[in-house]
Amino acid sequence: MTLLADAATQSSSELAAAYRRVRRFTERLAETLSPEDTTVQSIPDASPTKWHLAHTTWFFETFLLRDQEGYRPFDAAFETLFNSYYNTVGQPFPRPQRGVLSRPSLALTLAYRQSVDEHIELLLASGEPNEEQRRVLELGLHHEQQHQELIVTDIKHALAQNPTDPVYRDGEFRLGDTPAAAWIDRPGGVVEVGHDREGFSFDCEGPRHEVLLRPHQLASRPVTCSEYQAFIADGGYNTPQLWLSAGWATVQEEGWRAPLYWRDEGDGHWTHFTTAGRQPIDPTAPVCHVSYFEAEAFARWAGARLPLEAEWEAACDKLPVDGDFADRLLDAGEALHPQPLANSPQGLAQSYGTVWEWTASPYTAYPGYAPPEGALGEYNGKFMCNQFVLRGGSVATPSGHVRPTYRNFFPPAARWQFSGLRLARDAG
Repeated sequence: MTLLADAATQSSSELAAAYRRVRRFTERLAETLSPEDTTVQSIPDASPTKWHLAHTTWFFETFLLRDQEGYRPFDAAFETLFNSYYNTVGQPFPRPQRGVLSRPSLALTLAYRQSVDEHIELLLASGEPNEEQRRVLELGLHHEQQHQELIVTDIKHALAQNPTDPVYRDGEFRLGDTPAAAWIDRPGGVVEVGHDREGFSFDCEGPRHEVLLRPHQLASRPVTCSEYQAFIADGGYNTPQLWLSAGWATVQEEGWRAPLYWRDEGDGHWTHFTTAGRQPIDPTAPVCHVSYFEAEAFARWAGARLPLEAEWEAACDKLPVDGDFADRLLDAGEALHPQPLANSPQGLAQSYGTVWEWTASPYTAYPGYAPPEGALGEYNGKFMCNQFVLRGGSVATPSGHVRPTYRNFFPPAARWQFSGLRLARDAG
């Protein structure tokens, strides 16, 4: 899904077309859900689909329309209900309580989207938007793509609580025969990482700066389910020496014995809940829904480690940003689930799409970083604490959203995202 080549140079009609593409795909992701489905919030970290539909609309209304002469807000109460964390523009409704919002209804939420869409279209049709409007529109579209991914991950978690294993999106599961991973040598030395090229990036992706890397190796593909099953069978969840202290405490408190959504059916047979309902685990598919703690413990068990984000970026910087992304899988009638490789990996396979890959790097500011001024400065910078970076995108990510410098981030115990891992090790 091509978004924008460069918002600064696009015509109003091109901007409007990009806006429509993104907004329509959000609604496509929600079209299989009932009004009841869209209200459910299963954990404090997730949000109801209805809230995602409204919040992304609130973003455009708040930062593009609210100051337009003659514009009247669709509903003044929405300024609080659908504000996520922008304290400089109002008091956000508490995140853990979003699931109690039975109202507004889904129908009214969709009417809100339609109203704001009409006003954005009028704004773009009235003349060429200025530089600030272009910047905010572009940010808003990438922001909505982030919430498209969250719609998939959050509704999957909500439906997984239902013992009837309901289907969110049916689709085919690709057959494959993933070969053994190979180690790919990577040189050491000084490399440059961070965004400094044309096109959009989030503020946390820069400034571009130099990093010194030691010679290392990266696995040619992500870790598979069969490899993770070997970790489980070898007592991985019962061996404290493999775990960080905080990770071991979490394993004990939460009772983890396998990745999220996995279920041991006995006699070595495992199933897991997917967006297409409960399915047998394909041992050749990449493992997903593991936390940073689990990824780090598995790497230690395997005699390896997780890659640094600079190692990942330096290795993947010149690779095509191509892979299994949400819109491509839907268009092909395939399941929104990590698929196995059909051929021997060439270089670093499945680097983009498939699963977000945990890195060993904490989510902190790059040298020289400063958050933008104003309300939009709250977007990324204030979350640079107690989180780890993931790279590459997943099957829930829309195509055109990620790039080599893209930094996703989650707390180390998070598992409801499509998160997996690729191994690394020092050379020599």
